[in-house]
Amino acid sequence: QVAAASGHTVVLVDQSDEILKKSTKGIEESLKRVTKKKFADKPEAGAEFIKKTLKNLTTSTDAASVVHSTDLVIEAIVENLEVKNELFKTLDKFAPEHTIFASNTSSLQITKMANATTRQDRFGGLHFFNPVPMMKLVEVIKTPMTSQKTFESLVDFSKAVGKSPVSCKDTPGFIVNRLLVPYMMEAVRLFERGDASKEDIDVAMKLGAGYPMGPFELLDYVGLDTSKYIIDGWHALEPNNPLFAPSPLLNKLVEEKKLGKKTGEGFYKYK
Repeated sequence: QVAAASGHTVVLVDQSDEILKKSTKGIEESLKRVTKKKFADKPEAGAEFIKKTLKNLTTSTDAASVVHSTDLVIEAIVENLEVKNELFKTLDKFAPEHTIFASNTSSLQITKMANATTRQDRFGGLHFFNPVPMMKLVEVIKTPMTSQKTFESLVDFSKAVGKSPVSCKDTPGFIVNRLLVPYMMEAVRLFERGDASKEDIDVAMKLGAGYPMGPFELLDYVGLDTSKYIIDGWHALEPNNPLFAPSPLLNKLVEEKKLGKKTGEGFYKYK
């Protein structure tokens, strides 16, 4: 959406036409919300903006067949290294030599993905934040093999879509999640020890630190399964780091399929 809205030609690829229809509809709805604010007193200009943006967007279920005419590939599929590497391996065969590959992963090593391809120097991370149309930040990740030219292109692209890029090495969690995930886990441990209730911890962080959501609200919003997946991955990398220690309570909730907002119950219940 943000790429198409900033004048880029975009091909959105997913597994089925059904998913793509849903995605396109979602983008259309999101654009309507954006234009309501942006073109409040100019509805015609708003309608034109939506039309123009959607014109920049086509869809496909066959990534290999559309990648031959792209300059940049941004992968945002399931957080599973094997599945990502499989995709990158395939695309590497069909993409032009100049095409830059980027992953939107929040927790996996970019270097490991780059190594699945023959373009390690044209590979980096572009980590956007949810919801992308609203959030201004993009973390641009440079691996030891990423060329300066590639890195600069990724920074320029981030600015071109109206975002504020920050740069980070290929380290677990980059900047935001490296600080945010241990913070959320510490909140769970504080609650597990019985030091404070989850409600009071949430209120304390909202009113005392000015955070828009408390840690438990945020965990439910992100998805407890996603948070567990990240912390388990980091724990495997650094088993002696106490910040990455797993939480029995989090594990129990995930086992019970209480994954947060998306399942109607996590640390809190949702109607």
